[in-house]
Amino acid sequence: MNDLFGSDSRQLGLGLDNPNASEVRIEPDPDEVREDAAAILASARAVTAENMWDRRTYRYNKVVFPQMTRWLPDDERDQLCFEFFKELERIELLMAA
Repeated sequence: MNDLFGSDSRQLGLGLDNPNASEVRIEPDPDEVREDAAAILASARAVTAENMWDRRTYRYNKVVFPQMTRWLPDDERDQLCFEFFKELERIELLMAA
């Protein structure tokens, strides 16, 4: 399939030439998810009144952390989310002060 510029969509790796492309699922590497979750959790633990997250970082991490950990085993996910939300409660108290 060629577009107006003559490039082949298969070269882009978009799967446009594959009618079953919507069925392809790519799952993240659990080790990479653990690394990312550990980094966010460490960042949350480092928050102090003098070293505060801004509201955007707070909201982003609040949404992203539980979504990213869904790729981990349930018990691991639950423990990480428990620890993370405990830190969020502490950060919320700091933000309110």
